[in-house]
Amino acid sequence: MVASVVGIDIGSTAVRAVELTGASRALPTVLKYHAVPLPAGAVLRGEVQEVNTVAEALKRLWSAGGFGSKNVVLGMGNHRVLVRDLAVPKGSMVRIRESLPFHVQDMLPVPVADALLDFYPISESVDENGPQVHGLLVAAVKDAVQANVKAVQLAGLIPVEVDLIPFALSRVVYRGQPDPGAVVQIDVGARTTSVVVTILGIPQFVRIIPAGGEDLTQALAERLPTDVDHAEALKVSLGLAPTGVAPGYENTVTIIREVTTELLNSLRNTITYFVNTRPNLAIDRIVLSGGGSNLIGFGQALGELTRHTVVRPEPLASVTFGRGVSADEFQQAGGDFYVALGLALGSAA
Repeated sequence: MVASVVGIDIGSTAVRAVELTGASRALPTVLKYHAVPLPAGAVLRGEVQEVNTVAEALKRLWSAGGFGSKNVVLGMGNHRVLVRDLAVPKGSMVRIRESLPFHVQDMLPVPVADALLDFYPISESVDENGPQVHGLLVAAVKDAVQANVKAVQLAGLIPVEVDLIPFALSRVVYRGQPDPGAVVQIDVGARTTSVVVTILGIPQFVRIIPAGGEDLTQALAERLPTDVDHAEALKVSLGLAPTGVAPGYENTVTIIREVTTELLNSLRNTITYFVNTRPNLAIDRIVLSGGGSNLIGFGQALGELTRHTVVRPEPLASVTFGRGVSADEFQQAGGDFYVALGLALGSAA
């Protein structure tokens, strides 16, 4: 176990990092956190397109943020990552991972040789085939992961682990907070929305939807038409305006409602699918995070559509902050650093 580790969130608009020590303790300590912006197109849907550009941004991030460790955990969670239920014969994790290519070829959109595979165990049972382990298959397209790893290495950093972003977010939201039932965590990013259902903080179900807040901005820019900056300003100021739309903005509000309703329906259908496949489980609440979820009226609309209570995460009780590190500023960032924090927390596993 390294003394400290840094979780890196490589997003569409910025790279963010959180340095953590004592990840295995009840109250780990945040030593540093910082972010630097990325130019448009350098990263698309969580996948590095311009390796050198991102590497330079990471160098600036390390210098400006004053990070003390070069050991980093990366996150993946875009449309080229697949997570599905899987049952395999009981065995050691080494043996299970070695056997994955023989179990999953029919489940993958690419050849097994082009994918990185992992398995997250959840429970055990015994059937006519003997002892079984039930869990989640995680499969990522190799080149999508390798581009991110290469950017980190070019920046002089040492990738010690690649983790699933939805798992990282679950650690932040549920760390030390037992839940009475199934909790749905929804994180709406710029181009990707993740849905994770957990029981007692343990992920049971994951879906990744290739849509997010930036897609709405692009739709406004193309259909009005207008420039991207003006489209973003309109999105932020109007949101899902309930009533009393000012004259001249009717078309804008219609576009916002149409695009947002499509995402909301995808989220409702995803939750419905989970409930229908596990009828004995009751959804306790939805925990909503991510910059895209800050759209005015989004949380209320999600609650009305799904008929579940929607709340925001409150993770800061599960960590402490080192000397000179502002917990207030971390909180005011509105969840921007939750992915990076969750990735660092995962280094204890």
